[in-house]
Amino acid sequence: MRFRKLVSAGLAAAMAVSLLGGCSGSSETTVTANTENGPETSGSADKESNEKSGIDKPAKIKIMVDGTVMTKINNRDAFEKRWEELTGIDLEITQPDHDAYYDVLGQTFASGPENWPDVVILSSSYYSGYAEEGALWDMTEAWENSALKVSGRVAGEDVIENMKLNGKLYGFPVTRGNGCITYVKKSWLDHCGLEVPTTYDEYINMLDAFTNGDPDGNGIAGDTYGLSAAGFMGKEEPYINYLPEFYQDAYPAFIKGEDGLWYDGFTRDEFKAALTRLREAYQAGYIDKETLTNGTNDCRNKFYEDKYGVFTYWAGTWNSNLKNNLEANDLDGELIALKPIAEVGSYIERSSPVWAITESCENPEGVYQYLIESMLDGGDMQMLWTYGVEDIHWSAKAETVLENTYADGEFHLAESLERPGTQYTKQHLDPMLTIAEWGSNPGSDSVAPEARSSQLIFNEHCRQAQLVPSSEEMASYNGDLITLKQSIVADVVVQGIPVEEAYARFAKDGGSGWSKQIVDSLNKQ
Repeated sequence: MRFRKLVSAGLAAAMAVSLLGGCSGSSETTVTANTENGPETSGSADKESNEKSGIDKPAKIKIMVDGTVMTKINNRDAFEKRWEELTGIDLEITQPDHDAYYDVLGQTFASGPENWPDVVILSSSYYSGYAEEGALWDMTEAWENSALKVSGRVAGEDVIENMKLNGKLYGFPVTRGNGCITYVKKSWLDHCGLEVPTTYDEYINMLDAFTNGDPDGNGIAGDTYGLSAAGFMGKEEPYINYLPEFYQDAYPAFIKGEDGLWYDGFTRDEFKAALTRLREAYQAGYIDKETLTNGTNDCRNKFYEDKYGVFTYWAGTWNSNLKNNLEANDLDGELIALKPIAEVGSYIERSSPVWAITESCENPEGVYQYLIESMLDGGDMQMLWTYGVEDIHWSAKAETVLENTYADGEFHLAESLERPGTQYTKQHLDPMLTIAEWGSNPGSDSVAPEARSSQLIFNEHCRQAQLVPSSEEMASYNGDLITLKQSIVADVVVQGIPVEEAYARFAKDGGSGWSKQIVDSLNKQ
């Protein structure tokens, strides 16, 4: 039975790692819309087509989700109640802490199919692994025959195609993947008399000024630092998105070259050069000394507390989140979203997260139709997944929210339950990233200018991350390999161990062998 592989030590290690924090649409960013302001699902062509499809409606759907779906603190109960009102289906939600999601998910899969939920959210790394193990339902035919596909509203079919593995679709991406862009506090640049950096030398000069000067204008030099990040190397694709200016043309994982062959970028000279740049900046004090152990929430809080001035984080909505939270702390919230410096060239757009149906689901066709496909119905359900619940997460009543006054009938977002003093920006679906067009979206004008601007800059200056297929060797070794790579990076950057000495340990501890076996397996496919 193929599911037995899921309990192997190798695969458990490969999959039991944390999700990239602050994913597009995290729990800080929820919004909702009024059914009076948008098309009603009950009257949509998509739904009418679905009702005629002959697919049985599930009585209950069990899902396991991360913090990109509305959390308890943001009144998930109201979201669940509204979803059940719209569908007549019992929705059971399991939602581990965001940073522990993949640990819990790995344990759940390892416990056996009888304990699996019907649906899970998966990042690309886990998606390909679980698909290879036969744990995910093949939804190719369901998508090809769906009302959504023939509706003419899907503008992101290329995104869906990119998520196919050997021509089969095992998970559905409801949005583009998005990625991280570098934000700089404008007031700090002004205090230091600096222009926006366009090269690595200018970038390092800015970090030096932010670390050794008085960028926050409090009259005390040297009480801040340049940047912080949630680790030096991520645990999943795209691995380097929080520190692009240092990595530049280097990549620590598997890439298909122009010759069509896979290789491990960690073993290349470009990556060794990137480690040297990181070590020099760390030793100079430009980088937060707690970067190795930081979580994304740590980084955000330090940014809001004005401890540092450069933060590479998610494009689009998160620009507004960062701005609003700075202003809630009585700080200047104006941020400059940088175009990639010359040496970086382009930011990396991660492969889209997907909603996947597990092989233990008894009615996968029904779950696909009534849960996944309905998220993009262009009506009430898309409103719910995009903006949340009326009079909780959004409203169209005449009122003042914080310092913003709205007229009767004017769609607007409510004050955040999780972070009072800020307004919501979205819920699970980012309206700037959704793959299905939605002409009557009442919140289209509510996208803040800074969010729209940073998203456009990112979209114009990004490249798509490669979706790496899985293999038995990948499942067996890649978890330990990533852990070893992170350890090598820490040795070089934090401990100051010479690069060649660190790479000698990489070979001695099995990294070179694991890497070669995975590369060979990929090139045999």
